[in-house]
Amino acid sequence: MKSRKLLPPAASLGAQLKAARAEHRERESQGEIAALRRQLRHTVAALERARRVKLSPLRPARARPTKGDITRLCVGDLHGAKRNPAAVAAFLGDVKLLQPDHIILGGDIADCGGFLAQHHTLGYVAETAYSYEDDIAAANQFLDALAAAAPRARIEFLEGNHERRVETWCITETLRHPRDAEMLRKALAPEFLLRLKDRGIPYYRLSECYDGLSVPGVIKRGKCFYFHGITTSKHAAAMTLLRTSGNSVYFHTHRAQTDLQRRVSVGVIGAWNPGCLCELQPLWQHGAPTDWTNGYGIERVARDGSFLHINIPIIEGRSHLGSLFSSL
Repeated sequence: MKSRKLLPPAASLGAQLKAARAEHRERESQGEIAALRRQLRHTVAALERARRVKLSPLRPARARPTKGDITRLCVGDLHGAKRNPAAVAAFLGDVKLLQPDHIILGGDIADCGGFLAQHHTLGYVAETAYSYEDDIAAANQFLDALAAAAPRARIEFLEGNHERRVETWCITETLRHPRDAEMLRKALAPEFLLRLKDRGIPYYRLSECYDGLSVPGVIKRGKCFYFHGITTSKHAAAMTLLRTSGNSVYFHTHRAQTDLQRRVSVGVIGAWNPGCLCELQPLWQHGAPTDWTNGYGIERVARDGSFLHINIPIIEGRSHLGSLFSSL
């Protein structure tokens, strides 16, 4: 008979397994330690290289020459008789302080309400107190005060949708007869009642193209477009950039807004709405709180057309620009 091979006792097998596992863990630990040592050597070497790196010193940039730079102000939406007197006073105070070279009026300097706004239904007795005569008188008073505060400033006037109401009314009243409509427009339109030609203020109509541009009512000064407005959307600044693909200052929405974007084709461009100078809660809003803000825009423009635009808010009838200037 063949003899059977005897199996080792269970205790002996357990000891062997335990020893094998310990040996495996030892090998794993040694490998991990070796990897950590290599990583430590690489880190130390990297730190040594970093210590030897010579960085260019951080110094403030030299101030660029400012000879030939100008200061430009952008303001709109006074709305004549519907102006905010405290905001207007704050603005004129800053104008006197800044003594700008150039002022762009962004339209709706006159409100042209009442019978000129037949598409608006009057809902309050107080609204019936509006007078176009008072409206034009208020706009004229503003232009007089602006000229007195900035006697050397060149002023340009962009037509707004409210000034254009007069032309629409004239066309309707004359049964669309072109010569009669134009005769009536010259008798009643703000362009003429505000004596802009006598003041030396050019007037840019919404129906005409300027500066070789294909869109009416838009002018270009340096590297920026200026116009009354092309949208009233919540994100009007972003929408304006989308439509113009260029630096743009617009008005119309009555709320200060800024949007800067970087485009592959033109680099960084911006759109700005400086706010308005009119009352912030008109009756025709029927108690719905507006998101309007009083303010204006200030620009420092270099000779090459590049510029810095800053919206200056007027809050509760106060501008803090004078305080900022006095602290510099």
